[in-house]
Amino acid sequence: MKFNIPIGPQHPALKEPISLRMTVEGEVIRDADLRLGYNHRGMEKLAEEKNWTQNIYLVERICGICSHSHATCYVQGVEKLMEIEPPKRGLYIRYLVSELERVHSHLLWLGVAGHEAGFDSFFMYTWRDREVVMDLLEMISGNRVHYAMNTLGGVRRDLDEIQIKKILDGLVVLRQRTEYYFKIGASEPTFVGRLAGVGYLSKEKAIALCACGPTARASGITADVRKDDPQAVYDEVPFDVCTADSCDVLGRTVVRIKELMESYKICEFLLRNLPAGDIAVKAPKKAKPNEVVSRYEAPRGENIHYIRSNGTERPERLKVRAPTLANYPATIEMLKNGFIADIPLIFAAIDPCICCAERTVELVNARSGEETVVRFGDLRKLAGERFAKSPVKRNAVWPF
Repeated sequence: MKFNIPIGPQHPALKEPISLRMTVEGEVIRDADLRLGYNHRGMEKLAEEKNWTQNIYLVERICGICSHSHATCYVQGVEKLMEIEPPKRGLYIRYLVSELERVHSHLLWLGVAGHEAGFDSFFMYTWRDREVVMDLLEMISGNRVHYAMNTLGGVRRDLDEIQIKKILDGLVVLRQRTEYYFKIGASEPTFVGRLAGVGYLSKEKAIALCACGPTARASGITADVRKDDPQAVYDEVPFDVCTADSCDVLGRTVVRIKELMESYKICEFLLRNLPAGDIAVKAPKKAKPNEVVSRYEAPRGENIHYIRSNGTERPERLKVRAPTLANYPATIEMLKNGFIADIPLIFAAIDPCICCAERTVELVNARSGEETVVRFGDLRKLAGERFAKSPVKRNAVWPF
């Protein structure tokens, strides 16, 4: 007999709201469905009301873990629209921060994977060592989450010799620890036994469902924007695209550990070959009427920003396709024929960021079916009115 089991939108296994609907037969998942729309923030519509520079700091807040990824993807596109070329030193620093963010993201994910597999000591190890890269990012930018390093035409902060030495020293520590993680990930019997064979996604299915990032590479697909369509300095940097052929959660773990080692190589190359000169050029206030698609290999996979200009100080349209959204169809396939106990592990394996995938707000009239796009000011007004009608106010003050 088949049963439908709802998981979410609020559930202890979910860090952000999303609704998973499972059709199970006994303990086996026969079908799965994802329902989105619980975390809208209206980011894309809000971007139309801010100028080109202000939007750098808006798109950074699409995600906390990969904030630099969204900001970099955005400024790459706007720089094309404005026909400006950042100095080489600025580009080296920009993508140095990108790779340090990749290290931070992958270490965070490895800890989550250990936790979901019941290996909490692994979680403690990786998150302890994640502090090393977080301290380096704070030293470079002044911030641990939203680094605010990018600006149109380059970066906002330079590096001195003392900072370069500290980063290189930190990379030595991280490399040693990552080699230890690789031994654990490949040989610790309980950890390997828990991950192997879970969330199977064949190479053919990964291609057909347009999986991206470590999710695709763990199914044997050699796809990485840094190699396939190298942005800025990546065509000058020697590194390998990391893959696995096990097509399961274990493969996704191995790929991320391998990518950590490659990121250390990239960071060391960028630091040892850092060009002299300026870190930014002046950008105009307006961009010519045009449109551009910017691609960037974020830690979770290919990030895409579509930007359209109408010749003013503000974008006419900003559309973001985050890698999490691209990996949702593959997640459904991974869940099928798995076990109920595997759901948190399989879903976590794509490193989901729910807020990355949801940015627009529409109101639908239940009677007429009419759809209305909500402006930020209107959304704030509606929220205030609802708050005022709330029976339990506790003498609170509406924050807006």
